[in-house]
Amino acid sequence: MERQFKIALIQYQSVIGDLQKNADRAVEMIREAASKGAKMVCFPEMFNTGYNFQLIGEGFHNCGESIDGYTITQLQKTARECSCYVIAPITLEKKVKGVFYNAAVVIDDDGKILGDYSKHHLWAAERYYFHAGEEIPVFDTKYGKIGVMICYDAGFPEVARILALKGAELIFMPSAWRIQDWDMWNLNIPQRALENTLYVAGVNRFGREDDLYMFGNSKVADWRGRIIAESKEEKEEIVYADIDLEQLTKARLDIHYLKDRRPDSYKVLSEYTEY
Repeated sequence: MERQFKIALIQYQSVIGDLQKNADRAVEMIREAASKGAKMVCFPEMFNTGYNFQLIGEGFHNCGESIDGYTITQLQKTARECSCYVIAPITLEKKVKGVFYNAAVVIDDDGKILGDYSKHHLWAAERYYFHAGEEIPVFDTKYGKIGVMICYDAGFPEVARILALKGAELIFMPSAWRIQDWDMWNLNIPQRALENTLYVAGVNRFGREDDLYMFGNSKVADWRGRIIAESKEEKEEIVYADIDLEQLTKARLDIHYLKDRRPDSYKVLSEYTEY
């Protein structure tokens, strides 16, 4: 198994409510990333619609797409064409018509859908638009095991820890992170990487949607919380990082956060449901 590969984080600026334009632009950016050697490409949260619900307005319910909708279909074709995995965070309509999830679809390098992850921790007004996720899957790839958590999920250690315990070696974190919480962005990514001895790749949206400003600063932290790749400019761009899962495997022999856990004394975590 090849364990060294390049990933690309697409620091994307969406066009509010224009599914076709956003998908077509995404295809171009996947091709660009693949031409530079990227084997996995990740877009930010809700890249296909934009994030500001007030701006999307009544058209929001026309923005939800099924797994076989235009966006995912186009990205499947491009993933196959470019031999590249794609993590595509969209407003996803699953089994029930009109019921939407803030989700990320994982597509392999043959264009096949491996599955999806739905955001567990809904932030602010999201709970009026989305159902929260229930499963926390890990996806097997030809390079290793990957997981996904979305934006606000990073503020809760449980999602990343569950992914790590299920074998994830790299977590993609698509986000629409606002400028007011820039300090939390810079803490959450290395924190989750360090405490779970894995890579965390945070890809943030860029752009202004009315009074919502998302600043980019997409970055990748390694298993010691070191930032190994980072966007320094506030603009639409592609951030590349070299991932070495062989080195991660060796690091886990020396860093024992997962091995030295005390789950026998953690029952209180499930007993306290109120704060």
